[in-house]
Amino acid sequence: MTSPCNNIRGDDGKGDFDGNKPHTFHIPVMGTGFTIDTPLKVARYGIDSVISIGDDILIERMRKYHCEKYNLDYVPIPAGEEDARARRITAYLDLVNSLVAEQFQTLRSAPFEPGSDLTRYFKMLPVSPLKRDYDDMLATTDTQIRFQKQEALRKRLRPGSIDVNIMTKVDHDRFRDGVRLPPEYSLAMSSLRGYARSSLRSSIVLSAGLNRRLFTYMASFDDFFPDDSGVIKKKIVLKVSDYRSAVIQGKLLAKLGLWVSEFRVESGLNCGGHAFATKGFLMGPILAELSREKKQLVEKLFTLYDNALKKSGRIRVSEPPQLCLTVQGGINTADEDSFLMSHYKLDGTGWGTPFLLVPEVTNIDEEHLRKLAAAQNEDVSLSENSPLGVPFWILRNSASEELRRLRIQQGKPGSLCPKGFLKSNTEFSENPTCPASHTYQVLKVQQIANNDEKPEIKAARIKKVVSKSCICNDLAGGVMLKNGISQEAHPAICCGPGIVNFTQITTLERMVDHIYGRLSLLSRAERQHIFIKELNLYIDYLRKEIEESSQGIIERTASYFQEFKKNLSDGIDYYRQLADRFTLTQKEKFLSDLEKLNQELENIFSGLIPDMTLRTTG
Repeated sequence: MTSPCNNIRGDDGKGDFDGNKPHTFHIPVMGTGFTIDTPLKVARYGIDSVISIGDDILIERMRKYHCEKYNLDYVPIPAGEEDARARRITAYLDLVNSLVAEQFQTLRSAPFEPGSDLTRYFKMLPVSPLKRDYDDMLATTDTQIRFQKQEALRKRLRPGSIDVNIMTKVDHDRFRDGVRLPPEYSLAMSSLRGYARSSLRSSIVLSAGLNRRLFTYMASFDDFFPDDSGVIKKKIVLKVSDYRSAVIQGKLLAKLGLWVSEFRVESGLNCGGHAFATKGFLMGPILAELSREKKQLVEKLFTLYDNALKKSGRIRVSEPPQLCLTVQGGINTADEDSFLMSHYKLDGTGWGTPFLLVPEVTNIDEEHLRKLAAAQNEDVSLSENSPLGVPFWILRNSASEELRRLRIQQGKPGSLCPKGFLKSNTEFSENPTCPASHTYQVLKVQQIANNDEKPEIKAARIKKVVSKSCICNDLAGGVMLKNGISQEAHPAICCGPGIVNFTQITTLERMVDHIYGRLSLLSRAERQHIFIKELNLYIDYLRKEIEESSQGIIERTASYFQEFKKNLSDGIDYYRQLADRFTLTQKEKFLSDLEKLNQELENIFSGLIPDMTLRTTG
């Protein structure tokens, strides 16, 4: 199965343009360091992957590392130089783009023989016209015809896209010598500029919600608009949580003359890293609505888009550019992948957490690879570690977590804040501090200790404060240790809950075979269906919020919880009907699990809501 959605890197001999991606999956961004150089490991095989461009300090270190590895000249870009952050990002992305191009040309010139990179490329492909033509070539006995077919196959190869990610919420202004820099030097805007000025022809994945000034700034770069041939060199991918989010952000960008080439739905809770929970909107109903309304949405967006291009005097296109719909978060089996693709007419899926156990693809040191492979449910937690105040999935026995707990025991909570990317709090100072820093946590703990709340409430609030961890530094720990850049790192691991279903440290080929159903790497026979798992996570999340609200730790209204419950109940009703699409065995287990969770939901509200209502209304 192939998709018409394609992030073309240019008609320069680096790939064919028949509109078909070699693979139906992509590798999403993971942390700041886990996929920082993944394109150098998978792009030549036609696999798309995403680099985080949030940490320019790590990016500069990785540029130095790869220049030395490939015997290339390295000219440092010191942090104090003008526009250093953007320039570092551009330089690194140009390096990766150049290296991937060389890798791909070498692969395409390789012989069709066992063990070659060229053969590896074809063997990993899913069932597709390209794979069938490869098999036909292998079955051809006439030497001359076989050679002709081989040359034709070479021309049809294309590399995977080198995509990048920006978390739009991480966009605070920056300071130099105590003076606030102009807005375009903010974290997200300087990252955008670094990508926009790079040689890449790929996509930028915008996550974490709407950022008006960032969206407006995008419209100042030509590569986000159609060129003379109607091709958009740099495409926009929006990671969205529901249909409403897709509409609002899509319209805002269209009014600026910017086209969204892909809506990437991610589960609110069943994912790795930051979990942007919705008010109980579940993956199945979200995909159903987006799939159902996609055509109408494209028409609405194109009207706004065309008007904006006309007003700005830019090149217009005669019909809407391609708009793809993909999904990621918690996919663990080929059956789930296939069902999502076919039932919701998707253009692709994202596989993240399982690839953390593929050392040739992602960056994790050996100690944490072993910990991931041995992880049980109790080792993976939806934590409050993120300074952004967003739930964050962690491996609880990571070196970062062990160090955070040690600092608390020693009476020295918080980090020294070596990078400062998440400095956004001005509660105690005009100059922003990070909620994970020692400076902030000491002041905040003192403030809480001196208030008039009950001891148990104080303890709960203090626990929340000291739970914040230095993730902008520690998420780079794995790549630092693995590549020998630093031996002082304390890695944080932001795996999703699905990691417990995998125990094998494995290879790229075997993981790809797992995705396409050619073998299974699952270690647990009794695992929950992707939809059931997400529903379970939402019920746990709702239960925690109700408890904290009733204790006065957080502020929520009764109407908020009633809306949350209604959305979950509506999702359960939808899944009851969807179960008819499953085989009899799948259907029975799915419905059984569904009804158990529905009863849990009812029990939560019958037991806790009356007491909670008294505390949150009136």
